[in-house]
Amino acid sequence: MIPYDKREGKIWYNNELVDWQEVKLHALSHGLHYASFVFEGLRVYDGEIFKLEEHTDRFYHSAKRMDIKIPYSKDEINKATKKIVSVQNVQNGYIRPFAWRGSEMMAVSAQQTKIHVAIATWEWGSYFDPKLKTEGIKLNISKWRRPSPDTIPWDTKASGLYMICTLSKHEAERDGYTDSLMLDHEGNVAEATGANIFFKDKNGELHTPIPDSFLDGITRRTVIEIAKSKNIKINERKISLDELSNFAGCFLTGTAAEVTPVSKIIEHNYKVCNLILDLSTSYDKLVRKKKAA
Repeated sequence: MIPYDKREGKIWYNNELVDWQEVKLHALSHGLHYASFVFEGLRVYDGEIFKLEEHTDRFYHSAKRMDIKIPYSKDEINKATKKIVSVQNVQNGYIRPFAWRGSEMMAVSAQQTKIHVAIATWEWGSYFDPKLKTEGIKLNISKWRRPSPDTIPWDTKASGLYMICTLSKHEAERDGYTDSLMLDHEGNVAEATGANIFFKDKNGELHTPIPDSFLDGITRRTVIEIAKSKNIKINERKISLDELSNFAGCFLTGTAAEVTPVSKIIEHNYKVCNLILDLSTSYDKLVRKKKAA
């Protein structure tokens, strides 16, 4: 894999197209030291950006919650996103907009720092090994928990929230798992390290945790809409660890993960059933409207 600082092309950086390898971040940037950094993740399918406006809205929501004022309008960010995808000629890939505080101040307070904004995009396939999309991935259970909602701006894509995700995923991979199931501050099921989670019961109904201490993903909401259109009942509720053995199926949803079946959570085994495969197929058809037409 080519390191991300050695790639070719352009990155939209503070309203300019800058050579990919020339984009610089000062070592004393506040965002690097104090996690005053927010970001988004979008997919491009067959040259079309999926749900651009919704992702941009969330980008601004995250920034506001982190007291970061993005110096561009939503319309300017949307146009810049489309422009960089076109410049890079990305047909099936990923987009990463991000904003951070600069290096004008080096202290906890950062009232006078400049807000920088950049958008990068690149060709990118499946987040997990494509083979695992049919066989299902394996999860352990992380020792780290999602923080209580009164301790951190939990409903944002802010870099600080992902520290424990990296720790959890590293531990999972060392132990032979693909990813890690994270619990909330009360010990209930929350999410994976970068994706929401669903369970299928023996009656064909879906169960998913209430997103009250973790991100309510755009893909999560999309899959719920698809399921409802198929008359599949959705139960959004607290899910305890004791219930894991009661479910017949399990899958993850996320911009990167898309719809990914889970075959195992520690000693609990799940079937990659037709309902999950059907939801995955329906999601793929939705995001690839251009190709379907």
